[in-house]
Order: sequence, then structure tokens, then C-alpha cells
Amino acid sequence: MTSAHTTKKKQTNRWVFVLYIGFFAGLLWGALKIVENYFKFTTIGIGFLVEPFFKHDFFNTWMGLFLGWIVFALFSILAAFIYMVTMWKLRSPFWGIGYGALWWAIIYLFVGPITGMVYWITELELNTIISDVCLFLVWGMFIGYSIAIEYTSARTTEAIPKT
Repeated sequence: MTSAHTTKKKQTNRWVFVLYIGFFAGLLWGALKIVENYFKFTTIGIGFLVEPFFKHDFFNTWMGLFLGWIVFALFSILAAFIYMVTMWKLRSPFWGIGYGALWWAIIYLFVGPITGMVYWITELELNTIISDVCLFLVWGMFIGYSIAIEYTSARTTEAIPKT
């Protein structure tokens, strides 16, 4: 005997979810960026996204560090929204890794050197390049895979009938 009872399932609002994913990506990987800079794995600090608008020494203060972290979190939210709009159905973690690599290339090879966010790649130390590439790869994977898993699990749980 099966009873056909309908229960309303609370589904996650994907835009709110993306906001959370972007915020926590910025919080978590921004903290790692701060640690990476503190231990001299990289010469590029957390405030690199707003470096053209402030004096470099400002980012050596706690207010500059905090501002850089907030801007990185906002950037991560924007990146998560872009991922959601363009790539949300892609389920492999490799898409997120590629997404992080794309953002690294945009910032470190094109926009960053032109605007003064970062130095040209030929002027960066190898440790800085490797550390920041790795950071962006895991940052992108966190964003991409989190969004893909939420989409896939929401679709999977909708398809399974409850008896």
C-alpha cells in the first residue's frame, strides 16, 4: 500500500546559496591568502584587488588587511554568480579548477598588470606565481564544485519518489 501524500519540499534558493558560497569562498581562501602572504609564500597581499586605489602601505595596517579581505569576499561572490549563470550544470571538479585558473590568468596576466594590481609575471618570484596559482585553483574548485553539487543533489532528490 502506497499512500500518495504530497509534502512540500523546501528547496534551496540557488541565488542565496551562491551568495553564501561566494562569501565563504572569499572568507576561507582570503584567510589562506593572508597566511600565504604572512609566511612570505607570496609577495602579493590580500588587498591586491584594490591596490590601484590605495597606497601600498595602507595594506600593512589591520584596516587595510580587513578591507582587502572584504573586497576579496565581494569578488568571490561576483565570481560565484558568474559561475552559476554560465557553468552551473557542469559536475566535475575540474571545471571549477579551470574556472580558478581562468580568473588567475585574467588577473595576473591581463587586468592586474595593466591596472597596477600586480606586477607583470616576469617580475614576480616563482614562489609567488606557484602559491597564487594554487590558491586560485582551489578557490575555483570550491566555488564550482559547491555549486555543481548543490544543483546535482537538488535535482537528484527531486527525482527520487518518497514512499
